[in-house]
Amino acid sequence: MVQIANPIGVIVDSFRVGVRDGLVKAKEIGAEGVQIYAVEGEMDPDKLDAAARAELRAYVESLGLRISALVGDLAGHGFQDRRENGWKVEKSKRILDLALDLGTNVVTTHIGIVPEDETSDVYAAMRDAVEALGQYASERGAFFAIETGPETSARLKSFLDKMSTKGVSVNFDPANMVMVTGDDPVQGVYNLREYIVHTHAKDGIRLQETDPRNIYGALGYEAMSHEKLAEQGESGEYFREVPLGEGGVDWPAYLQALKDIGYEGFLTIEREVGASPERDIKLAVDFLRKFR
Repeated sequence: MVQIANPIGVIVDSFRVGVRDGLVKAKEIGAEGVQIYAVEGEMDPDKLDAAARAELRAYVESLGLRISALVGDLAGHGFQDRRENGWKVEKSKRILDLALDLGTNVVTTHIGIVPEDETSDVYAAMRDAVEALGQYASERGAFFAIETGPETSARLKSFLDKMSTKGVSVNFDPANMVMVTGDDPVQGVYNLREYIVHTHAKDGIRLQETDPRNIYGALGYEAMSHEKLAEQGESGEYFREVPLGEGGVDWPAYLQALKDIGYEGFLTIEREVGASPERDIKLAVDFLRKFR
């Protein structure tokens, strides 16, 4: 069996108890690092002055934890809408500044589904916004990390290859690939090897094939109604997130691929469903430790 040395993290918000209590729970279950949403509420960068940032960083360190990344997902189809991109780019920059103050140089985000048509206005809007973010991050030795899943790894790589820097890179989520596009996470690691700076540890199964826009949405695309889906034989339930090791991710092969490309960063557990997140996250930590 493949042996790994990657540190294990957890998204604090997955505990659903607030940041401070979530940090304590992360420590209690044996995580080594944490990822934190930093868009609104108590983690909104506009609400944290220098003293508050220093205090939070010291508190995380006092627990023996490291911050693997912040989550800076601004929703609304990512950066597909040029009319919205001005404030989104500026907000993303402030989130990145907060990340650096807290001791991490990674902010993960969704940018929207990368269109197949590279001549489209949406593609151009996304390219321009991502290029601006990439340049800002690169100047600071940091990364905006696009989460995998809405499109295939090959299409995402083609998009990233057009950028002038690697300031925008990849947060690799193997479950999203399995659940949405049916893409192979193992091959995806090799495809995106030069861009992967952070990963999510999550598992899932794909229940039926559908247009990814029915899951993630897209600018100018109206998701089908349940009635229309029924006419086409679709139930509307496309995937199911399940505990690590119970889904479609081939964990030994996936972890071997990460090892093959020299990835030594965090495996950060994300649990978005279920009535007992703390139990599920603890089981995920134990599952990953089997590979040590």
